[in-house]
Amino acid sequence: MEWMAFREAYEQFISDHLQKRKGEAARRLREGHGHAEQLFLENVWWPAFGHFHHLYPEFEVTDFKDGFRFIDFAYVRSGLMLAIELDGFGPHWRNISRWQFVDHNRRQNDLIIDGWKVLRFAYDDIKEYPRFCQQKLQQFVGRWYGEGHQALNADWREKEIIRYALKAGRPLKPLDLSDYMGVDVKTARKWLAQLVEKGWLLPASGEKRIRAYRLNVEGKHFTL
Repeated sequence: MEWMAFREAYEQFISDHLQKRKGEAARRLREGHGHAEQLFLENVWWPAFGHFHHLYPEFEVTDFKDGFRFIDFAYVRSGLMLAIELDGFGPHWRNISRWQFVDHNRRQNDLIIDGWKVLRFAYDDIKEYPRFCQQKLQQFVGRWYGEGHQALNADWREKEIIRYALKAGRPLKPLDLSDYMGVDVKTARKWLAQLVEKGWLLPASGEKRIRAYRLNVEGKHFTL
């Protein structure tokens, strides 16, 4: 069921962007959006956020030579510009010349100078360690926004705990929250248990006595 939901959303996502593009931008999306890009969406982005809002595939930008280049994915919203680049270990990188390597680095520097944030993900991480990639994106989201649609119904304290969990990108222990919120461990444990009941957290370790909690991202639609 989850794969079917992804597939339907993915096909609509690509179709919507193709309808809005012409010429080289449309050709690039048809030909440049391949296996690695789809795998990133399926293994990383969709499980982490459950939607493709504000995400643009094969996003066109002007380079320092006044030409055009394409970012694998761009997330653009409310003044924030995030470039997501996917790197593979294949013929493209093995056969790259020294000047192509220089040009590649200049490209990233220009993006940063122009106000872009840049996250890079290796193909092997996307394929073998998707959870690691999800956590990095969640940490980024937590730093910039920190809450999602369903979190809007939470009180300020619950939002702050969710924001902290997003930033941390790892299981939280009651002691972590105790130090962060300035409360005793018993109170921190109680707050974490309440978020488990509401479906925002899941036990990460321990059976009879839970020692750590992790963010439950399944089915959560974060506002990016």
